[in-house]
Amino acid sequence: MDNLTKYIDHTILKPEATNEDIKKICEEAKEYGFKAVCINPVYVKYASEILKDTGVLIATVVGFPLGNNLTKVKELETKLAVEDGADEIDMVINIPAIKNKEFDLVKRDIQGVVKASKGKEVKVIIETCLLTKEEIIKASEIIVEAGADFVKTSTGFSTSGAEEEDIKLIKSVVKDKAKIKASGGIRNKEKAIKMIEAGADRIGASSSIKIVEG
Repeated sequence: MDNLTKYIDHTILKPEATNEDIKKICEEAKEYGFKAVCINPVYVKYASEILKDTGVLIATVVGFPLGNNLTKVKELETKLAVEDGADEIDMVINIPAIKNKEFDLVKRDIQGVVKASKGKEVKVIIETCLLTKEEIIKASEIIVEAGADFVKTSTGFSTSGAEEEDIKLIKSVVKDKAKIKASGGIRNKEKAIKMIEAGADRIGASSSIKIVEG
């Protein structure tokens, strides 16, 4: 797959990441032509200075990694991230609300972030490893209804990451109404290509260089 780099969000979300770590992934993203970097909110402004006029997007996370923040907190996180230069918002869904079948709350939570993003792309992390197939289906339906742009599989901080069968299941629900980001545990080219063939439009990975170099 020749254009694999354009599928990849070059990611560093570990809590101990330093300025040097962020600078390094930004420089790598420029060198390899990755679609975006995905970083924690405290580094958005710094990364935006490094990546200005490069075409590399800046994605940041909201309600990360548990998703159990109040909607107002997620909205404020989103607003501040956009002000700092974020191009994309990767928010974590309200997982307990899905489990409790509080589907209106789930939808309002996503809609709040979509509104606060001011037109920036919103990816909604559903943490597939914590959901049943029925809950994955329902979450995907709600994400489309709420007007978000992507269903994203995983934070990379839970019990497991993206699985091919989950991508296929999500794709069967969203069809062309939303895109899919596969993330978590994608560490080689073979798995990345399998995710794309299953329906993923974007790959979130910290092993991006290893992936593209095979």
